[in-house]
Amino acid sequence: MAERPLREITLGQMLDEAVAQHPDNEAVVYVDRDFRLTYQEFGDVVDRLAKGLMALGIGKGEKVAIWATNVPYWIALQFATAKIGAILLTVNTYYKQSELEYLLQQSEAENLVLIDGFRDTDYIQVTYDLIPELKTQQRGALRSYNFPHLKRVLFLGQEKHRGMYTIPEIMALSQTISDSAYAERQATLDPHDVVNMQYTSGTTGFPKGVMLTHYNIGNNGFWIGENQRFSHEDRVCLPVPLFHCFGCVLGVLAAVGHAATMVVLEGFNPVHVMSSVEQEKCTALYGVPTMFIAILDHRLFPKFDFRSLRTGIMAGSPCPVRVMRQVIDSMHMDEVTICYGLTEASPVMTQTRVDDDLRKRVETVGRPMPEIEVQVVDPETNTPVPAGAQGEVCCRGYNVMAGYYNMEEATAETIDAGGWLHSGDLGVMDEDGYLSITGRLKDMIIRGGENIYPREIEEFLYSMDGVADVQVVGVPSEKYGEQIGAFIIPKSDFELAPEDVRDFCRGKVARYKIPRHITFVSEYPMTASGKVQKYKLREMAADIFDTSK
Repeated sequence: MAERPLREITLGQMLDEAVAQHPDNEAVVYVDRDFRLTYQEFGDVVDRLAKGLMALGIGKGEKVAIWATNVPYWIALQFATAKIGAILLTVNTYYKQSELEYLLQQSEAENLVLIDGFRDTDYIQVTYDLIPELKTQQRGALRSYNFPHLKRVLFLGQEKHRGMYTIPEIMALSQTISDSAYAERQATLDPHDVVNMQYTSGTTGFPKGVMLTHYNIGNNGFWIGENQRFSHEDRVCLPVPLFHCFGCVLGVLAAVGHAATMVVLEGFNPVHVMSSVEQEKCTALYGVPTMFIAILDHRLFPKFDFRSLRTGIMAGSPCPVRVMRQVIDSMHMDEVTICYGLTEASPVMTQTRVDDDLRKRVETVGRPMPEIEVQVVDPETNTPVPAGAQGEVCCRGYNVMAGYYNMEEATAETIDAGGWLHSGDLGVMDEDGYLSITGRLKDMIIRGGENIYPREIEEFLYSMDGVADVQVVGVPSEKYGEQIGAFIIPKSDFELAPEDVRDFCRGKVARYKIPRHITFVSEYPMTASGKVQKYKLREMAADIFDTSK
């Protein structure tokens, strides 16, 4: 792969290049509703939507919060806002009323775009409950007591709702904006402008608004695709949420940066994923490990043809070795890659390469991306540790966020004076530059002075017959400070008891690494993007286990 310098272009210019070079290539496909747009057609939709937003009065630098599942207009809005200098603010689809209220207030969002709802949450009703003025005030002249910055609410569909603009209305308004006015707006944009705000998933503390620029995520997306050897001939199946970096950067920007086709699912369903891959002959598939496990374990798995698959990304949480081997052997994803990073890093700082050997792809999260420095430092002294030693993973480069919105102190705590972004993750880098993640600083268990890293124990227990999944956390202990607690999901056809697990461990791992507390569960508390919320498991552990031991 030839090295390419970082590019000073906006996301709109990235899309325009794909349209110019491959106008007839399919850009967006939804199998379940036979929705298809070529790059030329998609580019036209984006331009009409962008002009419509301008006609509403949305200015450069305004934030446009999108609260929606992976519906067809989601990606169009991502580029339409980018083309007029607005900032797309992604909202977790699992949010409830109090969480949306926090986000709108903390972000000072001027615009909210939403669908009708998701699962048991009625987005329309939640919005009216939070913003009762919508039902009585004129559209475009909103004055909300609770949200003084909010100016407009848009509905991402055809239906009319009081106080909200609809997609057909916005598209019709595009005719009032001239091509010259549209071009003038785009001429004012700078690749280093903030184009995207994503709120961290909140696995620790209150969510923080991560500000990302065109330069951050445009270049990161391009290299993510390069490392999968993407071209305009690739067809990428995306069942991951677009509100998360996994969807809108690793997925959308990696694909558009190579004029590849995006086969999008509105939500994850194993059968829909398998059908989409087979019908569209997808060459790449994205997912967190739990998604791949659900596909591999589905009773209909043997009936689908996966021979078109070549590559893809598994990310979001550590992948069990056995799952990676199944993905390669049974799903034909010989060139599957692993990505590691965090939202603040745009998000990927390391990635395995398609020609890495199997050991590196199952035991590491790859090596640094081009133009990104990655180092492992002693958490106490902040000095680099030698190869093979454990420390905190840090990165520096074009990908580091512009900061947290309205949180200068938190930004300074995360990005040090030398420009290094501190991940909060513990890792080990080998002499070849390949990184292995061993846990989080706060996940580390200290039992009687012994440092214990949950990932090591999890990988060991994965190898036990009958264990489908396992998460290890620290449990408070009056005697030792902390003890090891294991939350195990057993396979459906196995009966396991805590003593079976301890018997499996005896003689194979150090005595202090054998879980003192073991419980069996059917599922884990998860974020919408597929990450296990270990802090909730720690809270559960403190409640259900005897902490006097």
